[in-house]
Amino acid sequence: MTRASGKKSAVTRRWVKNDRLNHAGYLWAFASLRASTGANAHYRRRREQGDWHAAAQRNLFNRMIGQLHHCLQHGQRFDESAAFPVGIEDAAQPA
Repeated sequence: MTRASGKKSAVTRRWVKNDRLNHAGYLWAFASLRASTGANAHYRRRREQGDWHAAAQRNLFNRMIGQLHHCLQHGQRFDESAAFPVGIEDAAQPA
């Protein structure tokens, strides 16, 4: 992004994401790998599909933030068995 004012011109980077939310999400996803068997299974599945660590962790965070949004919108408590159902994603993957 270029900004010009009078005699000075500055080129700055574009804001793509909220850095604080990104960092919090990184820590949340990383901590959930030990605390949640469903989250760990999701992460491992993404790694087996070829995602690098950061991509698999980012995908896990995106999924978790979607689940948080659902819980807040519907006034429900988080249920790991509903959030990370066992076997459904495995059946959808080609052998």
